[in-house]
Amino acid sequence: MKRIALAVAALSLFALPASAQNPVQISRAGSGASCPGCNLFQADFSGKTLKGKNFAGARLRQADLSSGVFNGTSFAGGDLRDLNGFGSLFGHANFARTNLTNANFVGAYLEGANFAGANLSGVNFSGAEMASARGITQHMMDQACGDKTTVAPKGIRVPVC
Repeated sequence: MKRIALAVAALSLFALPASAQNPVQISRAGSGASCPGCNLFQADFSGKTLKGKNFAGARLRQADLSSGVFNGTSFAGGDLRDLNGFGSLFGHANFARTNLTNANFVGAYLEGANFAGANLSGVNFSGAEMASARGITQHMMDQACGDKTTVAPKGIRVPVC
């Protein structure tokens, strides 16, 4: 009986939900504080100006950064899966080693942004300006898509969404 109870307890650990957002961290970050490594899951930073902040290693999965200004901000090594960056300014932002799976950068300004080692699987760059973006290889871009108005780095072909 003890073995069964122990086995059930051990298996229940695998069934725990993913950690929820941290409202205190979201509030501080939304007010302009850097928050490296923070849990900003589903944060709403739409329309915010958070230039030059440090969100390296932060969890911004499903966060809304649409129509915001994030120039010079570091998201390096973070979890930005399903991020909404529609129409935002990410000039010289750092996305190195970031998981951007299924992120939306439609109409975003990404000039000078660093994508070295980032996961671009399913990313939509339609209408994005990223001619001077760094660290993007053709193999990485083959996992993403855009449209005829996407301005990609020289020599990088953008698959059509």
